[in-house]
Amino acid sequence: MNKAFKLDTGNDSLHSIGGIFLGGQVLQQSEIDHEYSADHKANHIFQDVDIFKSQIGLLIQGRERFTDISQFRENEVFMKSLGLNRVPSEERLRQRLEMMSSKHESRLKSANTKLLKKQSIGTLSKGGIDCIPLDMDVSPMDNSGSHKENVSWTYKNHDGYSPMFAYLGTQGFMLNNELRPGSQHAQKGMPEFLDESFAMIKKLKLKHPVLLRLDSAHDAEVNFDHLPDDQYFLIKRNLRKESKEQWLSNARRLGRQLKSRDGKNVFVGELHHRQPGNNEERKVVPVIFKVTERLEDQDGNRLLMPEIEVETYWTNLPLEAEGVIELYHDHGTSEQFHSELKSDMNVERLPSGKFKANQFFLHCAMLAFNVLRVIGNHLIHNKSLAPVKIKVQRRRLRCVIRDLIFIACKHVKHSGDEFLKFGRHCPWFKLYQKISFSL
Repeated sequence: MNKAFKLDTGNDSLHSIGGIFLGGQVLQQSEIDHEYSADHKANHIFQDVDIFKSQIGLLIQGRERFTDISQFRENEVFMKSLGLNRVPSEERLRQRLEMMSSKHESRLKSANTKLLKKQSIGTLSKGGIDCIPLDMDVSPMDNSGSHKENVSWTYKNHDGYSPMFAYLGTQGFMLNNELRPGSQHAQKGMPEFLDESFAMIKKLKLKHPVLLRLDSAHDAEVNFDHLPDDQYFLIKRNLRKESKEQWLSNARRLGRQLKSRDGKNVFVGELHHRQPGNNEERKVVPVIFKVTERLEDQDGNRLLMPEIEVETYWTNLPLEAEGVIELYHDHGTSEQFHSELKSDMNVERLPSGKFKANQFFLHCAMLAFNVLRVIGNHLIHNKSLAPVKIKVQRRRLRCVIRDLIFIACKHVKHSGDEFLKFGRHCPWFKLYQKISFSL
């Protein structure tokens, strides 16, 4: 059979990860090297920061396994893009992550905060109010069939972990995360997570207040004592043993009926309650409600007993009920952010058997997540240079990895200078060049 091409090797230094240079440029904005400058030891082959940057370099490519580092131990583009003198082996990468202490966690989070401080964080506008969404949620990670430390049964009915995530802005930057055992209740440790996250918010010096959005798993009274007075909150209430029939009666009496199809009545409105918490001087805040009474099924058949759905929310937003409910439903966007982390970056089955090592891995993933998000935002802002039409407001991370990280280049040294040379017909080069100049 005749073949179109013959196969051969050459002496050229070719690379499939030309976009790692963009990743390295963004990572510099985190000042991660400065965070670890005091730990430098001349007799230590690999500094702690080299371990973290090597791991982040893998995660930027969507590579989650320690074994993948072996491909880049002699890769000059990988090393120079990330500012590495040497790349650790698989064994050293794993062992060093297992040896890290709590100080490293705070430094990684500090580097992430510094990166976010340099970004333009997207706002929401509703009823004349501009705010920055801050979405917190638990998203279980399936690690079934493993014997990793603290893997246990999650509410998703699989063995794994139940980490907490905090996403900031309409773009979905990851502000904070915390790895948790699979069986840990969502509320456990929540006050401390709130305090830490709002301390990070304070360091960002945002121009607009944030809007904290939480689901009903986090409507515990204690949480309200950890909410800053100068920020907004929107928390779905857990009805617990409250009567749906009583809520329907209240809604008919105090609410506004919305236009709806035949066989369904929808009421919205607000009641006023004292804010939950232990403070004796608790504020009176609105409880926004939406009550739906279904009289017919989806086929138009009359129900013997009406079906009642009740949604209620704690909030300090000075908005009409419809606006509050719409803002809460937008909270569902955070599910897409979870998907990008777990599917696009392959960060679900964590690589170590040690819980602490997996926590550091997740913090590295947070930095890599935001590095890719920054590149994606630059892509959107310069989409006229993209070879394909881009109509979305946020580029999925898998598209960023595919189009701008896995981009072929040639590493050339000439007259004391080093070049990354791209193909003559590389469709993404103009955009790549524009982003690089912008960073």
